Amino acid sequence: MLHLHTIDEDEMVAVFLQTELASYRFRPTLLDLLRRDGRDPRTVERPDLADAEENAYRRRLLGAYRGYRRNADVFTAMPDAVRWYRALITPDELAQVRYLNDEYWIELSGGSRLAVDAAARIRQGIEAYGVGNGGFWYLADALTSGAVFPELILIGEDERGPLVVLEGHVRLTAYALRPECLPPTLPVLVGYARGMAK
Repeated sequence: MLHLHTIDEDEMVAVFLQTELASYRFRPTLLDLLRRDGRDPRTVERPDLADAEENAYRRRLLGAYRGYRRNADVFTAMPDAVRWYRALITPDELAQVRYLNDEYWIELSGGSRLAVDAAARIRQGIEAYGVGNGGFWYLADALTSGAVFPELILIGEDERGPLVVLEGHVRLTAYALRPECLPPTLPVLVGYARGMAK
């Protein structure tokens, strides 16, 4: 992996929220939270990272939505001091990225938590917990048609250890379904901290 430059947590938070607001699955929940708070969706769609109040609001929003800084949901046991980077990852490195330790993703991958194993099972028509695989195929077909997806957000203990996807599980699976469509490198956000393995 090639690390391009450091970023702060506010940029990671902004990318996480932007990506999920663009998702048909997560958009309604985020829009409800924004309406509840009397906020324009542009606070997420076009974040001003120089605005301290906006940054603080987005951190609170990600907390309410996904448990950020609340030790809940996808941010359970997330360390406080995370070093964030923009980076480039190769397809071979991407094939080693694991899903979060979550029952659905464990089942879909046959226990390995690897998207390449999930992709093989999806090709066989295997579904996890009766949830259809149509969304994976939709994104895989979009990738074949030239779609470019938002950056994945990855986490790990350090630069030498294994990586886990924090945000972008469905996109990671689509990449595994259509590896021939991947460029030589993909842009990602990656965060490192001691204790991240929890």
